[in-house]
Amino acid sequence: MSTDKTPFYITTAISYPNGRPHIGHAYEAIATDAMARFQRMRGRDVRMVTGTDEHGLKMYQTARDQGRATIDLADEMSGYFRDMYARLNISYDVFMRTSDPAHHAASQAIWRAMAANGDLYLDRYEGWYSVRDEAFYDESELSEGEGGARLSPQGTPVEWTVEESWFFRLSAYQDRLLALYRDNPDFIRPESRRNEVLRFVEGGLKDLSVSRTSFDWGVPVPESPGHVMYVWVDALTTYLSGLGYPDADGDFARFWPADIHMIGKDIVRFHTVYWPAFLMSAGLPLPKQVFGHGFLLNRGEKMSKSLGNVVDPMELAERFGVDALRYYLLREVSFGQDGSYSAEAIVRTANADLANSFGNLAQRSLSMIFKNLGGELSIDYQSAPEDEALLADLLAMAQARLPREFDQLAFSIGIEEWIRAVFACNQYVDAMAPWALRKTDPERMRAVLMTLFRAVRTLAIAIRPVVPAAADKLLDQMGIASDARDFAALADTDWFLNLVSSGFKLGQPVPIFPRLELPEGEGESDA
Repeated sequence: MSTDKTPFYITTAISYPNGRPHIGHAYEAIATDAMARFQRMRGRDVRMVTGTDEHGLKMYQTARDQGRATIDLADEMSGYFRDMYARLNISYDVFMRTSDPAHHAASQAIWRAMAANGDLYLDRYEGWYSVRDEAFYDESELSEGEGGARLSPQGTPVEWTVEESWFFRLSAYQDRLLALYRDNPDFIRPESRRNEVLRFVEGGLKDLSVSRTSFDWGVPVPESPGHVMYVWVDALTTYLSGLGYPDADGDFARFWPADIHMIGKDIVRFHTVYWPAFLMSAGLPLPKQVFGHGFLLNRGEKMSKSLGNVVDPMELAERFGVDALRYYLLREVSFGQDGSYSAEAIVRTANADLANSFGNLAQRSLSMIFKNLGGELSIDYQSAPEDEALLADLLAMAQARLPREFDQLAFSIGIEEWIRAVFACNQYVDAMAPWALRKTDPERMRAVLMTLFRAVRTLAIAIRPVVPAAADKLLDQMGIASDARDFAALADTDWFLNLVSSGFKLGQPVPIFPRLELPEGEGESDA
């Protein structure tokens, strides 16, 4: 696979920090990080932006109820997200907080651009508002809950709100949005999300309330005292402020428009209807794709505090290891669909694939080189057709089959290609039986072990976007330079000769993937 030097810009959703991060935040961050790492390994100049959406009524009310300044609450809660990203080895380039002055400047710049286009006007808003969703809903979208309470489509309480508000002329963009979806079928993925948005927009669009006067925790509306921007204008602009907008040079000029906005399926409307309309109004290029991934379910159940099944991703990382958690979530959940997880499933998958299959392959291959050859690598051996066939298939997996799937965000299918290659290597070991060749044909044993060394290196590089720390730890032991672990390195036919010529000698290998165990007494009924 040839390297690609073009810029690549990817974002997570901008998390609302009214509570600590949950496994859904971790899942999105891990998937986004895997894609960013994959593109960096191609040689692309990558920017990954994430951050926290700290404004809005919920944060204001929570801080008020706790008797503290809202910025103090925002500082604390935003810190928990930073901590999670650090623990999960998330390689973001920019962490943008909406409370940052630079973000305020960006939000006011896009507001002025929309106003200059004639798309903002002052009026009175009366309607149903969900504090929890930070969203207004039409009467036709509501359902009735217990005691006659009105509920949003998300099942959250709504309240009748009356206040002066700035409105955005969303109704003027219906035809342009439908043309966008028609002419760019991959703008919204997966297909099921695209169909939902199409139906919504075809049903007609109403102008959108984009400011509030009932609280002051937000970005002030330019030239309109007492108004702060409604959270979705403010939050979505993070994708621009993370690149330095409104400065037209530098990162913004290089990376915008975004290649992928990675978001949860519950906020697809905001990103595929409101966001492109704002950008059209401001005269800015549109993102290339919005991907609405599914939810993570705990044993098939949606997580909620009332059910007591909300799991802290930091706890999962501590119990099972970061790379085992990352691998499980990308291997076992079909990206774009809802997926389920449990402690037993994480342990089962990590042990089967990482410890027993790949970890065991690497450990016994390197151990035999250390024990039988004194750790010496050699180019002085005669390859057999089965050796070359194995290495050629591995290279095809790493350079073509896995990248083809990752390009489509089909992580689980790409990883399936990888694990099949691992299985093929283990079958090769069993068929060649180098432990027996030691006595019957030492030269053939050397050829088999050198083939395995080369195979393990290919496998480790291919899976780096998913399990970066473990793969790098293995490649460190193998003497592979830190700048020779990308797709260009896989295409280098001289790498093995150069490594041998450098005098590298393999030391006693250290296992990379320990077998996981569930705590005694923990079973199917436990999280």
